[in-house]
Amino acid sequence: MRVYFLSYVPAALKLNGIYLGTIDGFERHIELDPNDGVLAEIVPDGNLQPLNFFLNEKFFKSPPKFADVYKTDGDAIVYIREYAAKDISISVIFQTRFAGNLITAFTQGNLYLSIEGADYSLTQLPTQFINLKAEVKQLSGREVLALSADNRLIIISDNGKIIFSNAAEEAEFSDSLKIRAPFETCTAAKAECVYGYDGESLSLLSSRTVETRPPEKEIAHFAFFESVLTCGNFADFLSDSLKPRANDLKSYLGNFVSVTVPPEKFYLMHGEIAAAGLVYPIASNLYEVKYYAVEFDGEKIDNVFPVE
Repeated sequence: MRVYFLSYVPAALKLNGIYLGTIDGFERHIELDPNDGVLAEIVPDGNLQPLNFFLNEKFFKSPPKFADVYKTDGDAIVYIREYAAKDISISVIFQTRFAGNLITAFTQGNLYLSIEGADYSLTQLPTQFINLKAEVKQLSGREVLALSADNRLIIISDNGKIIFSNAAEEAEFSDSLKIRAPFETCTAAKAECVYGYDGESLSLLSSRTVETRPPEKEIAHFAFFESVLTCGNFADFLSDSLKPRANDLKSYLGNFVSVTVPPEKFYLMHGEIAAAGLVYPIASNLYEVKYYAVEFDGEKIDNVFPVE
């Protein structure tokens, strides 16, 4: 079994006490047998807490919360996406009173948002909210508190509930909420969504995906699968003969949640074909990668098929 390692920060990797090098955003791999129960130790940069765990059958069936595991062609990709901080002292980074609620953002190992009012809630925040900006806005005639940081937005209602938490590079507050959110795609696609607000919750009124640039030919197949995922203009990628079947693609490809580049081993087995890995959730932190390829008729896609 080939196991690929990725880490959101550079980290040293040891297996059974042997230092094997560093892991980061580029894949590193080893061959191992899960029945051997290899002990993995990962020591991250940035004075974060190290991790240790056994690479065994249990790990690959039920990953711990700090790791995502992707099963692919009998192999596995292990992505370490979370490390605990060594400093677990409490530090308040933002606090305000809003509509009878005490809103506090603080660090204690991780970054958290607490809301104290008629009820109490505690929510872990993405790390970019360490530099949050807060503004009181009017939405459908009611005050809401908007917390923004690095293209992300959280909206808290006047009754102390989080009613929105998602990516947003632009937000317009009026009789409705209008959001423009970026996707990390080959076409730099953006979602434009409009929400209604009844004082309790948001409801989606309309949405569309705008693809802001054409992809280069060599990555057009990735852009196509991303366009299907984000509900973009994926029919524009198809040949005249395939375009009438565009509406069948969603059911044909299934409920995948992301698109990834196949590893080196895939190309060694199948050659340099125009393929992409589609990621399907199995359980918490556990995914399956299935590979689909396309064939072109000139500049347009004329066939979409699974790679066996």
